[in-house]
Amino acid sequence: MTVRRRLVSYPFFEQLEFLVSNRIPRQLATRAFGWFSRIEQPLLARGAIALWRRFSDLDLSEARTQRFSSINACFTRELKEGARPVDRDPRVLTSPCDAIVGAHGRIRGDELLQAKGSPYRLDELLLDPELARHYRDGTYVTLRLTPSMYHRFHAPCDATVERVTYIAGDTWNVNPAALKRVAKLYCRNERVVIRTVLAGSRHAVTLVPVAAILVASIRLRFLDTTLCAQYRGASDIPCHVAFAKGEEMGWFQHGSTIILFAPKGFALCEDIKEGGIIRMGRPLMRLP
Repeated sequence: MTVRRRLVSYPFFEQLEFLVSNRIPRQLATRAFGWFSRIEQPLLARGAIALWRRFSDLDLSEARTQRFSSINACFTRELKEGARPVDRDPRVLTSPCDAIVGAHGRIRGDELLQAKGSPYRLDELLLDPELARHYRDGTYVTLRLTPSMYHRFHAPCDATVERVTYIAGDTWNVNPAALKRVAKLYCRNERVVIRTVLAGSRHAVTLVPVAAILVASIRLRFLDTTLCAQYRGASDIPCHVAFAKGEEMGWFQHGSTIILFAPKGFALCEDIKEGGIIRMGRPLMRLP
């Protein structure tokens, strides 16, 4: 166990982590880090990555390359072919990313949880009453990506993306300390609503990547733009892009959260537990 892991297990250090990561000018810090992470200087990148590995569980053994021109190139790294086998059962939705499982389960009407005792409503997150009604009494799962994880996300099933909605917002940290202290945090942060329809059916599954401090930048492979605070295009983007299960959809610049919604009738797989680690491509939900 690393020193950092031992420290943050204590309430004092959890509070300190919250203060350090959230009681600073979040937008300014995010822009500054974004600029710094994109500096293409291999020596600088090697030094920063070595320091990063010293104080975290960053594992680059599965990365396609071991040489990075910038810190951002390491954050958004691709993996070796076959590093993430994808479950091919057509009745299974797979995890779109590597993640720690957060709040999940049945949506109670239109209410769900970001953490124990901290509810929020579907319409507050999605900002689309019709879409929110579609997931009433449905199923959801929160998937949190840590900074050291693989940051690309993939299609959980054969599906067609029909619409993307960009929602501007804040950049609160999305770690457990913040989720306990900031009410309706996901509804405050910058996020993207990706609406998909499963191939061969009318089942609609929606992914909501949520940005956070130092990572308010989401790139979708099928859009020729980066969705971030500097984005000035249309907030609602109709599209028609087909994806095969496991195909890459986009990436975060650092690490954050994806909330996946499925309508009533879908069920989480039995081994999905809060706090557990799941890899991209592993079973997440089952179709009704």
